[in-house]
Amino acid sequence: MKNNNYKKVALAYSGGLDTSIIIPWLKENYKCEVIAVVGNVGQKSEIEGLEEKAIKTGASKIYIVDLVDEYVKDFVFPTLKMGAKYEKNYLLGTATARPLIAKALVEIAKKENCDAICHGCTGKGNDQIRFEMGIKHFAPEMPIIAPWRIWDIKSRDEEIDYAEEHNIPLKISRETNYSKDLNIMHLSHEGLNLENPENYPDYDKILELSVSPMRARDEVFDLEIEFHSGEATAVNGEKMTPANLLKYLNKIGGENGIGIDDIVENRLVGMKSRGVYENPGGAILYKALEILESITLDKDSAHLKNYLSIKFADLVYDGKWYSNSLKGLLAFSDEVSKNVTGKVKLKLYKGNIIPAGVSSKYSLYNEDLASFGDGAENLYSHEDASGFINLYSLSTVVDAKINKGV
Repeated sequence: MKNNNYKKVALAYSGGLDTSIIIPWLKENYKCEVIAVVGNVGQKSEIEGLEEKAIKTGASKIYIVDLVDEYVKDFVFPTLKMGAKYEKNYLLGTATARPLIAKALVEIAKKENCDAICHGCTGKGNDQIRFEMGIKHFAPEMPIIAPWRIWDIKSRDEEIDYAEEHNIPLKISRETNYSKDLNIMHLSHEGLNLENPENYPDYDKILELSVSPMRARDEVFDLEIEFHSGEATAVNGEKMTPANLLKYLNKIGGENGIGIDDIVENRLVGMKSRGVYENPGGAILYKALEILESITLDKDSAHLKNYLSIKFADLVYDGKWYSNSLKGLLAFSDEVSKNVTGKVKLKLYKGNIIPAGVSSKYSLYNEDLASFGDGAENLYSHEDASGFINLYSLSTVVDAKINKGV
């Protein structure tokens, strides 16, 4: 089961419960050197103190790789531009981050001449697949160690026992032992009382990026977001980088109780799981883009994009970011979004994102044409509808005559 010939192992390290105990576990079972690799995708508060902790628990070296700008620009924004939501609700915050972290992990493993890579994903979750799909894409011959699939530990309580026995400091207790994933796009919560879908989440206890809508401030916040070719570029007139823009919207959205989703989803491994997700900035951007597309995309493009966004979300959720299929969909999204440029006004209030106006130089909405008045007669005449309906209903009329009385 174990290859004791591994001399140096690169570990995808977060400092959470799983990876905190994996460092000493690797050293005990493989007698190997451990290189801890942290992919910083916006989990700023969780990175503080990781270097000291990793070294104290047995790592010989730790890399903290800043991936925030690349993550938002090359993973979050393309997913958002495609309008991709897994099973209509999940904004793919974890699923979009794993491929990039896997890429950075492989780069460090090669730089350090490691002969194996290790991750702390459980054998029941999606992340084991996402990480390993990324690792196999960039280093197909690299051995992968997945402790959860081979060790004797069976639960998070037993992990805490192991940590206590080895004097490993933890930021959580048995009572607050939720499984969480934080990055600049979202914060997810799973486990404990959330595992029963009958239980109402204690939002005051678990929320970190947001406040519950019931506790949000009792005032409207006005927002204007500017897009260029499907990508947000400015908020309230201020140009921002993708990462800074998302950070700002996370702050504003969180203060107004925006983007809290309680979801039961179908995992790739075949079981259902329940989680609470905080996506304050992401929720605002998804809604704003939908509004802008309503006036800038023609019917066929909009409907095809909606259809393909489901497949895009499935591919991302299933760990296939680097697949040819996803590359093709990214190209489609870029092409269809060329004219998705304009400004969207929103009002945020107690968890609600309220449309407040939209404009674009590429707008396909013609007020004269859509009006119930007499405008735009040179483009459309009411009399034209008779011939259109006769042709459109021809098959219905023929069928009715042939099957008359049936």
